[in-house]
Amino acid sequence: MSTSRNPLADLWRKWSSVPLWLKILTGMLLGIATGVAMGESAEYLKPIGSLFVNTIKMLIVPLVFCSLIVGVTSMQDTQKMGRIGLKSFVFYLGTTSIAITIGLALGYLLEPGAGVQMAGSVEAGANLAKEAPSLADTLVNMIPTNPIAALAQGKILQVIVFAVALGIALVLIGDHGKPAIKLFESLAEAMYKLTDMVMNLAPYGVFALMAWVAGKYGLDVLLPLLKVIIAVYLGCALHIFGFYSLVLAGLSRISPVHFFRTISEAMAVAYTMSSSAGTLPASMKCAKKLGVNKSISSFVLPLGTTINMDGTALYQGVCALFVAQLFGIDLTWVQYLTIIVTATLASIGTAGVPGAGLVMLTLVLTTVGLPLEGVALVAGIDRVLDMARTVVNVSGDLVATTVVAHSEGEMGEATEVEAEAEAARV
Repeated sequence: MSTSRNPLADLWRKWSSVPLWLKILTGMLLGIATGVAMGESAEYLKPIGSLFVNTIKMLIVPLVFCSLIVGVTSMQDTQKMGRIGLKSFVFYLGTTSIAITIGLALGYLLEPGAGVQMAGSVEAGANLAKEAPSLADTLVNMIPTNPIAALAQGKILQVIVFAVALGIALVLIGDHGKPAIKLFESLAEAMYKLTDMVMNLAPYGVFALMAWVAGKYGLDVLLPLLKVIIAVYLGCALHIFGFYSLVLAGLSRISPVHFFRTISEAMAVAYTMSSSAGTLPASMKCAKKLGVNKSISSFVLPLGTTINMDGTALYQGVCALFVAQLFGIDLTWVQYLTIIVTATLASIGTAGVPGAGLVMLTLVLTTVGLPLEGVALVAGIDRVLDMARTVVNVSGDLVATTVVAHSEGEMGEATEVEAEAEAARV
């Protein structure tokens, strides 16, 4: 007796086994085709996309708050470890701010979103310009008078400042803070899982939003995406081989050429896997080849996978300018500074989250009042961008590990001799 099979069930099983990035890309392409076919009737699909955008917005405050506290409290305040943690922390935040500045500069110079304006862009730009606060107001408003109100109202900068301060306080009170830290670690894990659940909806949300965009505005709005890819890849190359080379030359005794030759394996794994955490074993292996003491690499590298987001920050800068230009919105220099501060501080807690790039982009756009419809456009090419920005993140982790090890005198002499011999053979 033959058993009949359900072709729809088989199709669903095959679809479920497809990687998320490929699902999102498929959703984008199908959305474009559907929008072109339906024309302005694709407006009926917009609510589905809006639901997806709302679910991402729902995640932002609790995810950033819990993740920041966990990121800050992960550094143990014990003499050498505390000193190493502080050096790593400052290094990661400093390079992240440089990365997003490079991204903003490239977005400003290359203008990936110029030439195409969405409906209502003139009015949106005028409203945003009138609402833009001064630098003094921005600095004063960073400190919440009521942290609970800041959480409820989604005031991201205030949430970030309060979370960092609370995390530092929990570390300083020692054993008394451990129960609270455990609670936030549990909540953070729950938020990571919820983020994973929401990101599984991304293909359908992107499909609906892309159908609406293509139907209402035509294919011209999609052409600037190629310029976004070029700008991000160019920025990543400048940050890795330009900025990191200068850092290595100035703060360590390893030549940049030898350094990048040695970590090429980790860079290749990062590009194919698009995961800093997944590349960690290869990074540890490369750190050993560089001569970094294991006591340093075993702390600084995992910390980097949590708080170092140089590549993602650079991507935020390019994409924020892309969205602003697409909607015809002129940002003030205060808003540029706000983007730098927001992306830099948010990098403490969201690097290890699935879909971190899109979540952080939503956070940055929300902070300066840019339209979130731009997220759908970027989501379709996010995988291509993710590959490049993960290489930057992993390279930054290894640069930080090398610099910190050099400052602590923890570079293995035997390994350096072997490295020099290997370089001479090459």
